[in-house]
Amino acid sequence: MVLRIEDVHLQYGSSVRAVQGCSLEVGEGELVSLIGQNGAGKSTLVKAVMGEVPVASGSITVDGTSVASRSYSTIRAGVSHVPESRGIFASLTVGENLRLGAVTRKDRAQVAADIERELERFPILRTYWNRGASLLSGGEQQQLAIARALLLNPRILLLDEPTLGLAPIVVDLIFDVVVALREQGMTILLVEQNAVRSLEVSDRSYVLQAPGRVLGSGTAAELGRMPAVVEYLGFSPAEVGVTR
Repeated sequence: MVLRIEDVHLQYGSSVRAVQGCSLEVGEGELVSLIGQNGAGKSTLVKAVMGEVPVASGSITVDGTSVASRSYSTIRAGVSHVPESRGIFASLTVGENLRLGAVTRKDRAQVAADIERELERFPILRTYWNRGASLLSGGEQQQLAIARALLLNPRILLLDEPTLGLAPIVVDLIFDVVVALREQGMTILLVEQNAVRSLEVSDRSYVLQAPGRVLGSGTAAELGRMPAVVEYLGFSPAEVGVTR
């Protein structure tokens, strides 16, 4: 199992519980989505995987090693995180952002080839190679953020709300890229409010409700047989047109 989260509790300060007893798994080559409403604890859970939020109890492991015992740089060696804020360097150009994505790698020739791979995946980045990242649209910045994360050649890619606030045509592009990555064998944890699109492309999904409790998990068909999940989402996952 690439990522395993077991009975994790997260809280802010001494009393505010953000995640309460959450467990989930992402296997090799799986695309697993984490869906739920605002405030359900989805993004907080992802931050805990990255070591940015301390775990009050429970465990989070990547390839069997606890994230609690790993430095942030070590975690990044196996996990790429595209945060909701995108996390690009606004004062740098597109090209400089991409090169920084691979700054820890020593295989410079392969880095050049991988940058070319991402420019083919996201052609707009080639067009705007010398443009300041702050001048890009939201959709263009998201493409840059994903491309940069992929340059780490991660064991698992964490995408936190990658389509939030984007135009429909860009939402389609992002989901097409996610599907293509899954077909290439990339292991992905997708955090999304767009439950329908997430269910369409995912191997399995976890439905999270506040404060960070798993209401149900499984394939779209399996979730559709859970009355509590259907009521929470407002539709039956079993009716979603699965594309995987």
